[in-house]
Amino acid sequence: MSERLLISRALPESVMEAARARFDVTLRDSSDPMSHGECVAALREQDAILPTLGDAFSARAFAEAGEIRARILANFGVGYNHIDTAAAKLAGVPVTNTPGAVTDATADIAMTLVLMAARRAGEGERLVRSGRWRGWTPTQMLGLHVTGKTVGIVGMGRIGQAIARRCHFGFGMDVVYYNRSQKDAGLPARQLDSLVDVMAAADIVVVAVPGSGETHHLIDAEAFGAMQPHAIFVNIARGDVVNETALNEAMQARKIAAAGLDVYEFEPNVPEAMKALENMVLLPHLGTAALEVREAMGNMALANVIAMSEGRPLPNPV
Repeated sequence: MSERLLISRALPESVMEAARARFDVTLRDSSDPMSHGECVAALREQDAILPTLGDAFSARAFAEAGEIRARILANFGVGYNHIDTAAAKLAGVPVTNTPGAVTDATADIAMTLVLMAARRAGEGERLVRSGRWRGWTPTQMLGLHVTGKTVGIVGMGRIGQAIARRCHFGFGMDVVYYNRSQKDAGLPARQLDSLVDVMAAADIVVVAVPGSGETHHLIDAEAFGAMQPHAIFVNIARGDVVNETALNEAMQARKIAAAGLDVYEFEPNVPEAMKALENMVLLPHLGTAALEVREAMGNMALANVIAMSEGRPLPNPV
């Protein structure tokens, strides 16, 4: 009898076909995150689970599951802060993720947000669509010229380094960064002593740290208070890395010039006050939204499930 695999939300068809060829696949008929009850049932009934963003496999879910059948949580995505990895380890359920596959796509979205926020692209498009645009003038919608500026990268992992390369080699930016350890990104980059130092030094700040208990609300009122009034803030990491209340207050008080977000603290809920800000660029979590990238992520997650099934070392344990 084939091993049971739960896929929490539909993946690209090529990945679904590969999964069905190997496992007894159950695909949920909802695009919403799994409920607590679904997580408990999956741990009890499935041999393998392929969850993704928002599927909350909490300590409580592991505790309530009792006798756990699941032998792997093969997360679709790099971020896994929706999974209590300590509880999973205690229950003997390894957790994997999909690093590498998302790096360039996520870095590209970071640059999209940098340019949109700096050059007021969202605001400009809304002006044209509204019919209120009256033509070009020398002082119309002046924004920040990004070439030659200083970018501050918070989190210099794979994605942070990819963003740094785009900024330095593509736009001639100086790079400073905040990271627990020193990194060689293959370009001139200065590691500063503290997060506040990076926030203060940069014209553009991009957050690329993993989501975890250690990084929850890493970017708070103190961090925003250190930024320069003309500076741009961008988050492509996890929503709860940023204290949205502090961000909204900094924007309302014009302590910073603009912001671009692809992720949100209580996703998909976005505060109305943030939606109302013209200088806030808001994207619907598009970081990896390209077919070939999502296929690569799905195949990587599936490779971990297959390795579990065959008793081989897992390619991408967290």
